[in-house]
Amino acid sequence: MNKTARFLLVDLLKSKTILVYTVLLFLLSWAILGLEDNYMKATLSLLNVVLLVVPLVSVVFATIYVYNSSEFIELLLSQPVSRPRVWLNLFLALSLALCSAFLIGCALPILIYSSLATGFSLIIIGLFLSLIFTALAMLCAVVSRDKALGIGLAIFIWLFFAVLYDGLLMVFMFQWADYPIEGLISSLAALNPIGLSRIYVLLNLDVAAMLGKVGAIFKQVFGSGKGLGISIGILCLWSFFPFVYSLMKFNKKDL
Repeated sequence: MNKTARFLLVDLLKSKTILVYTVLLFLLSWAILGLEDNYMKATLSLLNVVLLVVPLVSVVFATIYVYNSSEFIELLLSQPVSRPRVWLNLFLALSLALCSAFLIGCALPILIYSSLATGFSLIIIGLFLSLIFTALAMLCAVVSRDKALGIGLAIFIWLFFAVLYDGLLMVFMFQWADYPIEGLISSLAALNPIGLSRIYVLLNLDVAAMLGKVGAIFKQVFGSGKGLGISIGILCLWSFFPFVYSLMKFNKKDL
């Protein structure tokens, strides 16, 4: 990590939003894990919080930060520094700040009240969701010059993946239930990082009854072991491609 990334990271770690986010995650995790004796039930309850809160905070905060840093970015680019390097440093700083907040706020209570074996999958998907929605936020910010439009687009992306996507997928499944669409449903499930994260955790915990129709089909097609590997691989792609596309747009953008 070079000086630019370190400067941005220190600035982010001093942000009141990051501090409040860390405390909020810690209090929620502590309350859920501390009040529930059954570690499995506590992990499932915390899973629902992580799947909603982590993507929302990551995508909104990162989008706003990129817009607010536009003048600083232009200042950096006036120096002999390449655009890819500036954009990568910004992504690294945002990702590390949000991942650090998640680890302190969520991983610590898991280690205190639960076991690493039970909560490891939850920690993994929290980190992936932080990376994925940071990359999507940077894509939103570079696509639109209008700050309000960019933030609105970021919130819509979160709403689409958190709520709308699974509903549309269920409608599709019921409409075509008479046809062999298991393979297609499994592929479509991989296009939703939040839904795929839920499936990954439930496959790790081996809670068949909680998988839901889409998760059950995913497990049926790929199996538990292979499904876990495929889930991680697709989440890695979700972390990589939005950032690369945002970098391509940033390289061509007229500042």
